[in-house]
Amino acid sequence: MFKKDYFCGWYFRCQSADKTIAFIPAIHKSGGQKSCSVQVITSDGVWNIPFPYEDYERKKKGLAVKIGHNYFSGRGLNLDLSADKLRITGRLRLGKWSAIRYDIMGPFCCVPFMECRHSVFSMQHTVNGKLRVNGTDYIFDNGLGYIEGDRGYSFPREYAWTQCFFEGGALMLSVAHIPMGPLGFTGIIGIVYLNGKEYRLATYLGARLVQNKDGTIMVRQGKMTLTARLIEKKAQPLYAPTGGAMTRTIRESLDCRAYYCFCIDGRALFSFESCRAAFEYEYRSEPGSF
Repeated sequence: MFKKDYFCGWYFRCQSADKTIAFIPAIHKSGGQKSCSVQVITSDGVWNIPFPYEDYERKKKGLAVKIGHNYFSGRGLNLDLSADKLRITGRLRLGKWSAIRYDIMGPFCCVPFMECRHSVFSMQHTVNGKLRVNGTDYIFDNGLGYIEGDRGYSFPREYAWTQCFFEGGALMLSVAHIPMGPLGFTGIIGIVYLNGKEYRLATYLGARLVQNKDGTIMVRQGKMTLTARLIEKKAQPLYAPTGGAMTRTIRESLDCRAYYCFCIDGRALFSFESCRAAFEYEYRSEPGSF
């Protein structure tokens, strides 16, 4: 795994009735140097805590990662993090995953040399427990959780990503520039998990980008149309990989206002505005409508 420049990270988003927190444990290698880190993002701030690579452990099966005295797994999180202006302790228990039917990358999971491969582990699960974050209690009583991951050597040059819980389910959508040799294409992956049913939109299933402008993403696949619009940013800086090194700065709005609409054959299965959405919109020059 570590023969070339490389990164691998996991994203745990946990939402209670009034608070949201996300953890990003990751390993990275660039220029022969290996390291690991944990990034933390809340509505109030963001922190990056570096660790020596020797502090990293991972089980061969399943999702179970240890960095320092911090454990991240599909069953729960155990935190003991200290950094400049940050102190987090506590434990969270995660309920049964709402797993997707098959790899979100579809046939692209077998394509070599892709700069970034995405994984979705759980669209939605319960979160219970308590964290102490800089003297403030984050209490999760049947809260909501989402887990995904990325691995490769670089994040896409330009992309948009969003995730949101709603009554009856959850959704995620990502649109990105995918380099492929001297050319490239717009890649789309998305899941609408509604009342226990999975609706998947993806390039390999015929999804296409209809609009990408001013923070609005609209994709269409057959009779399905999914729209996500960033209304009000609360963007905070996170580190992202370039050539395996965590040197790029992206911005995530962990708890922001966004609008979503999902239609099948012209009929809206949902249309709502949320103030608890997660959104990243990393397009430097907006390509407009297609």
